[in-house]
Amino acid sequence: MNTPHVVVVMGVAGTGKTTIGPLLAARYGVPYAEGDDFHPPANIAKMSAGTPLDDGDRWPWLDAIGEWAHGRAGLGGVVSSSALKRSYRDRLRAAAPGVVFVHLTGDRALIEDRMSHREGHFMPTALLDSQFATLQPLEPDEAGVAVEVSGSPEEITGQAVAALANLSGATS
Repeated sequence: MNTPHVVVVMGVAGTGKTTIGPLLAARYGVPYAEGDDFHPPANIAKMSAGTPLDDGDRWPWLDAIGEWAHGRAGLGGVVSSSALKRSYRDRLRAAAPGVVFVHLTGDRALIEDRMSHREGHFMPTALLDSQFATLQPLEPDEAGVAVEVSGSPEEITGQAVAALANLSGATS
């Protein structure tokens, strides 16, 4: 199975973007890029200190992800990015017009539980409320799908592949 599109795996912290993204990329046979790797050190320091990023912090990060996605246009790829606001997704689409989104969704209690068991990640559970407050789900005019994260990583990936296949022209 292959896709010429770049898929952005989005959602609040703790939904499994870093787990599902590589599984989805492997399923499609395309490269995966970890969105957190595009953050400048100042952003990571800010989040590690429990301070939410503001839009000024996010623009260079989103631009770097958009540049990667643009470079993969027609070749396919999967990248993770919280992409919580419509304006962030618009910015990604401006750089890479063909991107499609997989919005990983879930109950706050489940996500908080998952976050509390993560090791070595800079995003503290304390920032989860700000993530949910910022989240603007995909709108009907945005190319993408929402996938619930209550199953196993393999089940979630399978649901994402099936949902993307149902998007007009999303897979080949």
